[in-house]
Amino acid sequence: MKKGLRQDFDARARAARTDFEAQLRQRKADFGARNEALTARTGRNLPAAIGIALAFAVVMLGTLLIWTPSFMVVAAFLLGVGVYELTSAMRFAGRDVPRIPSVAVAIAIVPAAFLLGQIAALFTLLGGIVLISLWRLVEVAVSRQKPSAGNVFRDLTNGLFVQAYISLLGACVVLLSAQPQGNLWVIGFILVVVAVDTGAYATGLNLGKHPMAPRISPKKTWEGFAGSVAASIVVGILVAWLMLGLPWWTGVVLGVLISGSATLGDLTESMIKRDLGIKDISSFLPGHGGLLDRIDSILPSAAVAYVLYLIVNH
Repeated sequence: MKKGLRQDFDARARAARTDFEAQLRQRKADFGARNEALTARTGRNLPAAIGIALAFAVVMLGTLLIWTPSFMVVAAFLLGVGVYELTSAMRFAGRDVPRIPSVAVAIAIVPAAFLLGQIAALFTLLGGIVLISLWRLVEVAVSRQKPSAGNVFRDLTNGLFVQAYISLLGACVVLLSAQPQGNLWVIGFILVVVAVDTGAYATGLNLGKHPMAPRISPKKTWEGFAGSVAASIVVGILVAWLMLGLPWWTGVVLGVLISGSATLGDLTESMIKRDLGIKDISSFLPGHGGLLDRIDSILPSAAVAYVLYLIVNH
């Protein structure tokens, strides 16, 4: 009798466990299918993207709020990796931009901007561009197969573009962080950039029908842009009022300007990838492709935020 009851109990337990495992597999499959459909529609792995964004947020907030000079390490890493990604993608497309001096300049401009200011950052950038150009010319001079003059000129201009696009705009973040209350401004304008991205994503996903720039970024819509502007204005007002102690209308200005610069940064990187004939700058970050895909909206927005800071405070 007892043996029969135990066997019946074991059978029921096995059936319950089998049913539970089947439900878990089904839920996992359903989640995977929804995630694949969402990735196909939006062009990104959303769970991975959210996880990476949160990790970056923790690191940046920690360095900016606990000890601002430590932000130089974060900035040097971001700019160095971003430059390496872009120069590598260019070289993959047949454009020989020297990687070593390009990365070195991006890293060197960080302490120059934070510790010495605008003039030192500018001279570091100009000197770096000369170094990169000379490096490429020496490579051409010692190579057995001489590239055409047109290709060499293209390589030089591409090297200049990398520094203007990443190192110069990235230096604006560092310059801003070194100012009085600059760490709060950096956090504030990045929050607005996140609002732009989130507003465009949510609105475009649910309401997007009219492509904004179909030849450059097919998934970007005017409805998404409108959502990004609305979200950036709301967050801009909150940032100006609660974080920066500024009148509410400065938050409207910040939100409108950042929504434009962030969208321009996103479209610029899309144009770069289309010009190079690649889908992603790199595979450094799951869900985003490359690190540059994560900071493409931040770079031009940093220049906007820095100029606005100078206007407000001087």
